[in-house]
Amino acid sequence: MATSIGIFIFDGAEELDFAGPWEVLAAWAMAHPDDDVSVFTVAPEEGPIRAAKGLQVIPDYSWAAAPPIDVLVYPGGRGTRGHLGSPDVAEWLRGVASRAGLVTSVCTGSLVLADVGLLDGRPATTHWQSLDLLRDLGDDIDVRADARFVDDGDVITAAGVSAGIDMALHLIARLHSPERAREVRRYIQYDPEPPV
Repeated sequence: MATSIGIFIFDGAEELDFAGPWEVLAAWAMAHPDDDVSVFTVAPEEGPIRAAKGLQVIPDYSWAAAPPIDVLVYPGGRGTRGHLGSPDVAEWLRGVASRAGLVTSVCTGSLVLADVGLLDGRPATTHWQSLDLLRDLGDDIDVRADARFVDDGDVITAAGVSAGIDMALHLIARLHSPERAREVRRYIQYDPEPPV
C-alpha cells in the first residue's frame, strides 16, 4: 500500500527539523522504490519560504494543491509562534490529522499540535526550552522532558533538531521494519559521534 509523507515547511521553520526527516524519508523512498513511499513538502501557499537561518526553499505543494497526506511531519522553529492561535493553521492541521494515519512533530512543532488539541491527555515532548510552554498549551499533556521522541500511536513528537532524524528512522521501522530502518541509516551514514 502506498504511503504519502508530507513535510510541512513555513517561514521561520528550523532547517534541520524538516531537512533531517526529509533526508531520512526521501532516502528510503529513493533506495527502496518497491516500498511505494512518496515524500513531498507542503506550505500554506505557493512560492519560496525562508527558514529560520535564512535558507530559501520552494515547496512542492501549497495546502490547496497537496495530495492526501498519510503521514505529516510538522517541524519546529521560531515560525511556529505565529501558528499558535491561528485559525487557518488550526483548520488545516485538524483536517490533515483527521485524514492522516499519523501526525508527527519535531522540536516546537509539538507546540502547535498542543495548541489545536492534538496532544490533550497524551505523552509528548519538545525542545528543552519549550517544555513548560508545551505543558501550558494543552490539557493534561504528559510532558516527557528526557525523551528523544514519544510515539503515542497516531501522534509522534520529537525533541529538537537531531531527534527528528531519530524519529524519522523510527517511522521507517514502524511503517516497514527495523531492518529497513537500519539499511537507510547505513545508506545515509547517520552514526552520530559528537566531538564535544
